[in-house]
Amino acid sequence: MSVSSFQSLLQRFFTDRLQTQLGASQYTIAAYRDTFRLLLQFASERIKRGPSELRMEDLDTSFLGQFLEHLELDRGNCTRTRNNRLSAIHAFFQYVAISEPALALQCQRVLAIPSKRYERRPVEFLTEEETAALVATPDPGRWIGRRDKALLLVAVQTGLRNSEITSLRRQDVEFGTGAHVRCLGKGRKMRCTPLRPDVAAVLKEWLAQQNGKPDDPVFPSSNGARLSADAFQRLVSRHIATARRTCPSLAKKTVTPHTLRHAAAMALLHRGVDLTVIALWLGHESTETTQIYLHADMQLKERALAHATSSGLTPDRFRPPDPLLAFLESL
Repeated sequence: MSVSSFQSLLQRFFTDRLQTQLGASQYTIAAYRDTFRLLLQFASERIKRGPSELRMEDLDTSFLGQFLEHLELDRGNCTRTRNNRLSAIHAFFQYVAISEPALALQCQRVLAIPSKRYERRPVEFLTEEETAALVATPDPGRWIGRRDKALLLVAVQTGLRNSEITSLRRQDVEFGTGAHVRCLGKGRKMRCTPLRPDVAAVLKEWLAQQNGKPDDPVFPSSNGARLSADAFQRLVSRHIATARRTCPSLAKKTVTPHTLRHAAAMALLHRGVDLTVIALWLGHESTETTQIYLHADMQLKERALAHATSSGLTPDRFRPPDPLLAFLESL
């Protein structure tokens, strides 16, 4: 296997496999690209060899296991993010197994690296008071403050994903009767999300202040380019830090752009919107994904408990009728 084979295989994976054969979305390509950026950087530091000098043999199960451990321990990635990175690696080695049969055994071993199980905790979301405190923090006297206020308002009202909101173009926004934004979401699904009149008014004023073309981003960076996902994350973190001064409950929460999406869903749920409508609103494949908001909403559970009545029976403790069953119950 030549030294350049890894470089060639990786380039063909993105161009031939993802773009041409699978027609993968820009979001999938960006996620896979970020994974291999991290992997190549890690490999350069550990193996002391430049990315274009790496060989397929370098990427064995031991090395990839170290990389996944590095993601969790050194970079602080959660298990879910670690599993997403592993999925990108698996996709690449599936392609390698087809393209280079001589590497089939190595690919088989890498593909056997399992995803890690993790505890699914209730989703973190913002209350209406916390949302109001966050949206009130940007300085309307500055260009960046007006941009941030419009962005945060759109995020907490529409529930768009990080990649969806940073990809919005001026031509994707419609005002007037039935004001809405259009986005190409996960799974290449185009959807329209309504805008509240107050949010539409702020967004319309923001766009009127900018001299832009239809294809320009709605929320540009300071140099006019599309706002990156990391920049959106830093923006949210910065304003959350400010909002904590007036809203102490935020001190207990870790807030990301995805938390704003959860806030939008919970606001709809509290207003009695049906789960199927919320699933369509958020672009979920099925209502099963949307049910996480039912589990997170203690108010709904408390209302359900209020409707429950006592059975009048004295609770009794379960006693296994057999020693072996008793042993199993003790485990």
